[in-house]
Amino acid sequence: MASHTEDERRYRRVVRAWCMYDWANSAFATTILAAVLPIYYSQVAGATLPSEATATAYWSLGLSISLFIVAVLSPILGTISDVMRGKKRFLALFAGLGIVGTALLVMVTTGDWLLASVLAILGRIGFNGSLTFYDALLPHVAREGDRDRVSAMGYALGYLGGGLLLAINVVMIQLLPGTWGPRLSFLSVALWWAVFSIPLFRRVPEPPAATASLGAGENVVTVSFRRLWETLKDIRRYRELFKYLIAFLIYNDGIGTIIGVAAIYGAELGFGSVELLLALLLVQFVGIPYSLIFGNLPVRGDENPSDSRTARRRPWYLAFIVFNLIALPVIGVVGRAVLPAGLVGAPLPPNEATDRAVGQGIYPADDPALAYRGTWQRVIVPAEKLRARQDAVYAMTSEPGARVDLTFNGQRVEVLYSTGPDRGIWQVEIDGRPLLDSDTGQPITLDGYHPTERYGVRWSFTDSLPGEHTLSLVNTGDRNPNSRGTVMTLAQVQVLPLVRRSNLGIIIGLILLVEAVGLLLARLVGQPLFGRLAARLDTRASIILALSVYAAIAIWGYFLDSVIEFWFLAWMVAIVQGGSQALSRSLYATLSPAAKSGEFFGLFAIMEKFSSLIGPLLFAAAGMAFNSSRPAVLSLIAFFLIGIWLLTRVDVAAGRRVAEEEDLAAGLQR
Repeated sequence: MASHTEDERRYRRVVRAWCMYDWANSAFATTILAAVLPIYYSQVAGATLPSEATATAYWSLGLSISLFIVAVLSPILGTISDVMRGKKRFLALFAGLGIVGTALLVMVTTGDWLLASVLAILGRIGFNGSLTFYDALLPHVAREGDRDRVSAMGYALGYLGGGLLLAINVVMIQLLPGTWGPRLSFLSVALWWAVFSIPLFRRVPEPPAATASLGAGENVVTVSFRRLWETLKDIRRYRELFKYLIAFLIYNDGIGTIIGVAAIYGAELGFGSVELLLALLLVQFVGIPYSLIFGNLPVRGDENPSDSRTARRRPWYLAFIVFNLIALPVIGVVGRAVLPAGLVGAPLPPNEATDRAVGQGIYPADDPALAYRGTWQRVIVPAEKLRARQDAVYAMTSEPGARVDLTFNGQRVEVLYSTGPDRGIWQVEIDGRPLLDSDTGQPITLDGYHPTERYGVRWSFTDSLPGEHTLSLVNTGDRNPNSRGTVMTLAQVQVLPLVRRSNLGIIIGLILLVEAVGLLLARLVGQPLFGRLAARLDTRASIILALSVYAAIAIWGYFLDSVIEFWFLAWMVAIVQGGSQALSRSLYATLSPAAKSGEFFGLFAIMEKFSSLIGPLLFAAAGMAFNSSRPAVLSLIAFFLIGIWLLTRVDVAAGRRVAEEEDLAAGLQR
């Protein structure tokens, strides 16, 4: 009995140590990949590039290079790690590469775009490469009946760890002067990643090699390549696994696209940056408990329903998820319809033109609505300079005191201008008075200096109240110390839609009320209504349930047009995001031979990388074809419906038998 208890304790320690690597590396995903480095690269490291579009293109190129390198190396090195017993060794190699590349980002300052690109590529290679070997350890760390729960626990810890460090980094960026906030944030990610990786390397044992010894004239590399080639040739033997891989490629593409375009879509609909940022943080933290719920949703093969606490709770979990699938869209839509627009962020009527002021719309530099004073000249900027389809008209002046005025009826305006080495400084006035910075109380100015010419630079202003206002831009005749002149240029002024008003406190309160009612109903009716279904729910069916929620998200995303709906929708995403990915990983581990986990998770890594390509391309094509992202969001439903259909064609039992036979032949017990 004591020996059994000690084994259980040792098993739990190993599982916790493995899960901590999700906590460790997720800091890279949140701070480096998603939130801080992309903006820092564009605004600081790429400040000397010709345009922000060029910086974005270079950033995307670096991302593609790193993904391609990982996609090529993963199956090869994964197979080698199976043969030579080296999964932890390769994990350490890639994690070390990523940690060093991330730490060195602290050296990146203004104009260091090439250094930032190289270090970001190294960091992403290390991050993605380490995940290949980390995932390959799952079949060796978790018992077969426990893999769903363990995989979900890893994702939950990843959400928590990545979210906590991101919150700390946001505070650092706000408090520290200059570029030290983001630079030290990069260093903090490296330290976080390194320190919290230690438990895995100390406590998780290295799995045994799949090949006991090498024959005469053989070496690890030749044997690894031969095994990989034999696996690819013998696709029929692993038919169910490859069918699952194709299904995963398709539905994971839809999931990744929703994650990637959520903020952009919300901004296009006119939601404020605060609402969008907080909604993304909501998904990060709300995903923690729901990842654990999904991890406990599938029935375990070694489970005794009569004495399993998880088995008794499973009908509640299922009822709670189904309740959310129905209640969140219904209450979100009803809330938008019946509650005041100022509470729920519903769209406001467009601001119309008056006798004195123009209304909502775009006013190019040569539009009569723009009143010029002083000496100005009309300049045609060629399309190749703008990286656009057609030429554009710019108004240009170098005369101190020259000004341009626009009287508008609205609340928000956006100015489109250019910067360059000969540019000077503009003073901004509203209604004849200098516009003051809300933090410092000093007049706001637009410094047009940039080492290279950049077109399409944007600046926006929001007044506290809608109504008639006059925006004035005045050439002060001053210059940046590095500038060669006082030239100022203007391309257009756009009067934007009125700011949506919402009360996030009331919206969050409504969500929590819905969740409280859902928990109560799940407790009352879960067993009688969902008991029989929950008893038959396996990993594949649980993934299908998550994809059904995603399909509802795509449909609702097409119609939503208020902040309350966006937040309710974000909560729905949080319910399934971590759980769907965790169960996908554990199901793949079940279908893969543990003796070839490095090799097969290398192939899994390829599918993950390719699944980040098709969805964004379809989204972009639909957006350009319809001039709106709404049809593009709706088109994502195809990924989930096709993925569900393909999943129903996967014979999990047959795939598991093949994996078990492979492991028995290699002398491994599952």
